Amino acid sequence: MIDVFLKAGKEKSLARRHPWVFSGAVEKLTGEPVSGETVRVRSHGGAILALAAYSPRSQIRARVWTFETARQVDAGFFAARIGRAIARRPRYWPGTGQRLVHGESDGLPGLIVDRYGDTLVGQFLSAGAERWREEIADALLVATGLTDLYERSDADVRQLEGLAPRSGPLRGAPPGTTSIEEHGIRLAVDIARGHKTGFYLDQRENRRIVRDLAAANPGMQALNCFCYTGGFSLSLLAGGASHVVSIDSSGPALQIARANIEANGLDPARAEWREDDVFNALREMRNNARSFDLIVLDPPKFAPTPASVERASRAYKDINLLGFKLLKPGGCLVTFSCSGGVSAELFQKIIAGAALDAGIDALVEQRLGGACDHPVRLAFPEGEYLKGLVLRRD
Repeated sequence: MIDVFLKAGKEKSLARRHPWVFSGAVEKLTGEPVSGETVRVRSHGGAILALAAYSPRSQIRARVWTFETARQVDAGFFAARIGRAIARRPRYWPGTGQRLVHGESDGLPGLIVDRYGDTLVGQFLSAGAERWREEIADALLVATGLTDLYERSDADVRQLEGLAPRSGPLRGAPPGTTSIEEHGIRLAVDIARGHKTGFYLDQRENRRIVRDLAAANPGMQALNCFCYTGGFSLSLLAGGASHVVSIDSSGPALQIARANIEANGLDPARAEWREDDVFNALREMRNNARSFDLIVLDPPKFAPTPASVERASRAYKDINLLGFKLLKPGGCLVTFSCSGGVSAELFQKIIAGAALDAGIDALVEQRLGGACDHPVRLAFPEGEYLKGLVLRRD
């Protein structure tokens, strides 16, 4: 096995059980490992610290599989890790749409697996997950007893690993559009063409919170931006909102959203769907003096890498400034960031700046995060990528 020696002092993060080794921490290698190969990570003095997957193209040069250095990283290792991750899921969420494997938090860096009904959807986003793709697929089917596994390894992050995007059936039959049930609401999921693995399961509890906010103020006028297939929109309508305007740039996503309204027996006259760029639509609404009792801002990842945080901060400020301008006195702004490079502290500072520029004051009523089947490992705070605020205009 090839050894990766760290520079003096660079073993501190591994001593805290953080699973990433950055390229700048590496002093030398004893060979030339190929992409995804398992290597021993050693301190400057030679002590073995971890077994990790090597990625020659990524700034994250190695991702730790295990700190138990006597273990073998083989098919049995992945079967055990996957079995343990899946065994803990029923206590998180027993429903039909569920995150089964959550990357580093489940000790499987770069591997995301969601279940929609009887279909598994996997993302192999790191060199190590790619190297063990077939063994992982076998272990997933054994652990779940299912036969269909669809691959959605088409996220941009694969490029940082030097991996080409890939999507299609990995085991079993190609999926059609399926559906899940969440807090009594049925939601269609387009596994093959939808965002991420087909849906945003991480927002499950936040959709319930938004529904409760609508129920506390029946008859409200609401706005849902970046609505995708209408998860927050349906929650608002089910909670009693009299009218919900939903904006997204994807026509196919809005088609599914309209079908979701019908599938749940909700009045389509209470829902207004708009295919548009959200920034442009909000500026138009501002110019036309529109206002709302509740606004949801759930934009895509503005900062995919640390290098893009400054640009992302400007985008978050702009979109929230527009949101504040459209918010009625006493109304709620429910705003999110899913950018891992934007910390919760920075996000709140950005929103505070937007409120200041809008000339209003607001109160933080709730802080929001990902659903409980997206756990965050204490040693890996980067796993807490989703953060949100419920803000009340004073």
